Amino acid sequence: MKFSVITDEISQDFEHSLDVLLEYGASGAELRGLWSTNIADLTEDQSRRAKSALQERGLKVACLATPFFKCDIDPEQGADAAGPLHLAPPRDYKAQLDMLERCVKLAHFFETPFIRVFSFWRRSEMTPSLEQRIADSFDIPLSIAEREGLTLVLENEHACNIGSGAEAAHFMSLIHSRALKICWDPGNAYALGETPYPDGYNLVRQWVSHVHIKDAKMVQTEQHGLQAKFCEIGKGDIDYPGQFKALKQDGYPGFLSLETHFTPAFGSGPDGAGTKEDGSRQCLAYLKKALDTRRLEE
Repeated sequence: MKFSVITDEISQDFEHSLDVLLEYGASGAELRGLWSTNIADLTEDQSRRAKSALQERGLKVACLATPFFKCDIDPEQGADAAGPLHLAPPRDYKAQLDMLERCVKLAHFFETPFIRVFSFWRRSEMTPSLEQRIADSFDIPLSIAEREGLTLVLENEHACNIGSGAEAAHFMSLIHSRALKICWDPGNAYALGETPYPDGYNLVRQWVSHVHIKDAKMVQTEQHGLQAKFCEIGKGDIDYPGQFKALKQDGYPGFLSLETHFTPAFGSGPDGAGTKEDGSRQCLAYLKKALDTRRLEE
């Protein structure tokens, strides 16, 4: 299996992030935030600079981590965000297709088949009618993806309507296009109370075309009660050794893309504080070791 990193989990300095991931043997980069600009909003100059940096280092683009359909499904609700947008400005429903068309051009430019997408902000409990509305909303995006020979990979995101393996599997049963696959995120499934492996993964494994890696454990908070807190990979509750072995046994050909969401308390920052790069380096060291072929076969 190959691994990549969502580069802004290291730094907004794109070239520096690429150099760091190369230190750990990564062969790909997932693009989300570059130089404090979201992937969907890159200028032509920034795009050319990014592609040049990738080519100079022999790195492939694993996926475009776009914010498509991180919005409300009801156009009249405007563009208020209900979760992280990672530098992207809030966009309402009407602005989504224009953004997707732009990201399609970027996917071709960066030579990646995958565009990461979502399922609208989770504002209420899922109902059959809401689920069908979400499915219907994908008709035009999927026709665009089919036309362009690209694949939309739907991330199970706990801030959006499709957040767990169970929710993703049920939703995929409504879709009749090969242009929609799953971006499997065990950490997001865990945040919703699901056991990501084996429970969630076994439900979605037939559709998995991209994988995000982050770990978490449940902690008690005063404001929200029991809540998932992201941590160093290998120190949380997610069975990543089991997950990696299952992916290998399934012949998964794609990237495992590191998305730590973890900053350690102590590290190389001012006054000894930890930084995102410190957290990513710790997780990269674990990931490199865990993906050693011999260890996967033990």
